[in-house]
Amino acid sequence: MSETLQGIVTAAYGKRYGVELEDGRQISCVTRGKKNDLACGDVVQVKLTDSHEGVVESFNPRSSLLYRSNAYKTKLLAANVTQVVIVLATQPSFYEALLNRCLIAAEAAGIGVLIVLNKCDLAKNDDAMQALKLYQGLGYQVQPLSAKQDIEPLKQWLKGHTSVLVGQSGMGKSTIVNALLPDLQVRTQEVSTVLDSGKHTTTAAHLYHLDENSHLIDSPGLQEFGLHHLSVDQLERAFIEFRPYLGKCRFNNCRHLKEPDCAVIQATESGQIAPLRLACYQDLFGEIGS
Repeated sequence: MSETLQGIVTAAYGKRYGVELEDGRQISCVTRGKKNDLACGDVVQVKLTDSHEGVVESFNPRSSLLYRSNAYKTKLLAANVTQVVIVLATQPSFYEALLNRCLIAAEAAGIGVLIVLNKCDLAKNDDAMQALKLYQGLGYQVQPLSAKQDIEPLKQWLKGHTSVLVGQSGMGKSTIVNALLPDLQVRTQEVSTVLDSGKHTTTAAHLYHLDENSHLIDSPGLQEFGLHHLSVDQLERAFIEFRPYLGKCRFNNCRHLKEPDCAVIQATESGQIAPLRLACYQDLFGEIGS
């Protein structure tokens, strides 16, 4: 039982991980020592300790890593993904600030983005789609969806990708997984209409195979997305519309707050950058830059 086997992390429950071995076996693993810095999607080397138990000895280099962090701790969301699918909904109403944070984390990690507006059958989506026009104008793809009625529009975007679903609780991520994989008994989230918020039911991340070349990671619902792991330089470059103006300010160390002859501020004043996005950057700078 001492031979080393390769597998992929398919579930992350804090200090314990579900690992799928190359022969398809599902085993439960812990890590060596106190380390528990693995994420769904990690390719790992495992030594079996029993027929369905093992210890993770190491993990392979990652092509990408999506994670969030506050001043005290880091939370890994998914490894080796090629696409972040940010799930919003017409109800409960989504937090645009959280959408921006997810976009920034994806950009900083070099991962592609798809924005999904779910539950379009439950409420008028005109206001939500109007708000999302800003992001379409930046080049982000926005897909309206009614996951309970027709999941087909989403399938085209998932083909050939390892995607991670992220978003607030109650946006319908579990419903999307159920619709894509109807044979799986994934619990759907119960939404509190009174509080206009979702009850947190998904407590662990899970990886599912859609087909041989397409995989999906469902992550726990978010109410916040800390970006303390980003440097100020990474933060400004994660705003894709800032990039043409970076390095063109009067001062080399310009932080685009209120400095004179700031190219980013001038671009905002001339309508090239949305004021909402500059304000978002300045808020985040105050959070992580000081």
